[in-house]
Order: sequence, then structure tokens, then C-alpha cells
Amino acid sequence: MTLTFYTNPMSRGRIARWMLEEIGEPYDTVLVDWNDKPAALLDANPLGKVPTIVHDGAVVSEAAAICAYLAEAFPAAGLAPRGQERAPYLRWMFFTAGPLEGAMIDKVLGVEVPAGKRGMVGYGDFAQAVDTLEHAVSAHDYIAGDRFTAADVYVGSAVGWFTQFGLLEKREAFMRYLDRLHERPAMQRAAAIDDALLGDAAQR
Repeated sequence: MTLTFYTNPMSRGRIARWMLEEIGEPYDTVLVDWNDKPAALLDANPLGKVPTIVHDGAVVSEAAAICAYLAEAFPAAGLAPRGQERAPYLRWMFFTAGPLEGAMIDKVLGVEVPAGKRGMVGYGDFAQAVDTLEHAVSAHDYIAGDRFTAADVYVGSAVGWFTQFGLLEKREAFMRYLDRLHERPAMQRAAAIDDALLGDAAQR
């Protein structure tokens, strides 16, 4: 089994790193310089985006897809949805990768959606997107139910980033959810690895 992980610690690669630590399988890391992307990455993903993984020749990009793929490829980790978890697992992972991401990017760019055009953007308006996310994380301890799944890696990473950078207000429901996720040993390991890489880069 070969598993190669293309990443940069200042990117969404941190999401995939956390997921890789959760599955507990060995993987090779290739650090990507934004100004000198390796040919192997460009061959695998012509956009040159990270994170990208190559698992036994199969290429997966996009952080949400990587989380879902790894959960299924390594079932022993127990991170794929079971039974009634499947609907909320898919619903909230895709909501976060689609409408919520769109709402946050529009906010950063200063995009104001005209009231008569809200149906075109997928998230309605920013307040609706945030309220919907709060509903999602308040329903259970974890996004798909009472058990941690790969969807929590993706949704939890988004909640963490958006609150950290002030795009998402630190509502009690969001912070309680993050507190539960921060107890994950795999999350702690992944953060330590990427933080150390950031420190190394700063010293160069």
C-alpha cells in the first residue's frame, strides 16, 4: 500500500492531515512550495492544489472528498457513516463544502448578494448559512449523530478556521463542538505536525 500526501501547512492540507492521523495508516508527506510545485503533483492534479492524495495510484483531491474517501478506504478506523448516520454525514459535509464555503468566501471578498438574487447563490444569505450551521452542530454531540465520523474532520475544521479568523462568531454551540473535537488525539497530533512545519518554514 502506498499513500502519498501533498500538502502545505498553511492550507486546507491541515484537514487531510487530521484525517490521515485519524485512520492511523502510514503515509508519505510531500511538502509543496507554492512557487515550485513538484511535477508529480501537477501530473496527479493539474490544478496543483493541495491537499491531494495518491493512494495506490488513485488520485483524490478536495479536502471533503479526501475525508470521505479515506473513511471508506480504511474501514477499520470506524470513520465512515453507519445506518442513519449516512444522511446527516453527507448532508453536512456537502453543505460545508458548498453553501457555507461560498458564504464565507463572499464575505471575505465583500460580495453583497442582492435580496432578489439570493436563490442563485445556494446559501440564501450569510445569516441563514450561519444559523443553519449552528442548527447542525447543536443537534447531537457530533455532526452525524452521537459518534465521531469523517464528517466531523471536515465540518470541525471549517468551524475552527472560520471562528479563528473572525468570519464566524463564536457562538456557544460552535465552541462546545470544537471543544469536543480538540480532545481527539489525532487532531492534536496533526496540529503539532503542521505547526512544527510552519515553525521550520519561518526559520528558513
